Amino acid sequence: MVRLFPPDGPIFDVGGGNGYVAKGLEGEGFPCVLIEPGPRGAANGVKRGLSNVICATVEDANFKPGSIGAAGLFDVVEHIENDVSFLGGLHSLMRPGGRLYLTVPAFQALWSFEDEYAGHHRRYSTRTLSACLRQAGFEVEYVSYFFWFLTLPVFLLRTVPGFLGLRKHKPAENHAREHSTGSGLVSLVVDGLLDFERRRLRLGKRMPFGGSCFAVARRVERT
Repeated sequence: MVRLFPPDGPIFDVGGGNGYVAKGLEGEGFPCVLIEPGPRGAANGVKRGLSNVICATVEDANFKPGSIGAAGLFDVVEHIENDVSFLGGLHSLMRPGGRLYLTVPAFQALWSFEDEYAGHHRRYSTRTLSACLRQAGFEVEYVSYFFWFLTLPVFLLRTVPGFLGLRKHKPAENHAREHSTGSGLVSLVVDGLLDFERRRLRLGKRMPFGGSCFAVARRVERT
């Protein structure tokens, strides 16, 4: 999607954690600046080989208004209580026409103990995400769901048990195991499903549902 909607300069990966996404983008030829307030995450970004790492929040980094040409918010906005206000602050730091790339968890109906464990405030639909971006002064260029094959498993393995009160706390080892693709046949099946999805997205097509949302938005002047 970044190739279909190319950035104007380096992508500022806001709240980019340990730099995993920023490193992946740089590997595809897109320069990145990792902005991560956590010292451990920022240090891990340096260990990954990222040369541009800022250990601060985007508010404390003192960027000049209109100085950022492209920004990424990958699984960040759902952690912010006032999402429109936060996006509005980023809007003021971006150049006119600058692009914003972001991902968020999808569908409030999929809310579960996992969201509480991760410190989420909400989940989004493509409609509510688009509305949030427009309120903050962005023009939505593309929005879609992805991880379509995870929708039913998330509902059955997380949402339903949480609704029934069967799972309230999650040991760290369980969390790590659920986020592993495994190996063998399971890994092959998952890779095949992801390849199908990637082929559609590369053509600019949209997925009708999924476990997450992805959006590309352009910074425009507020009216």
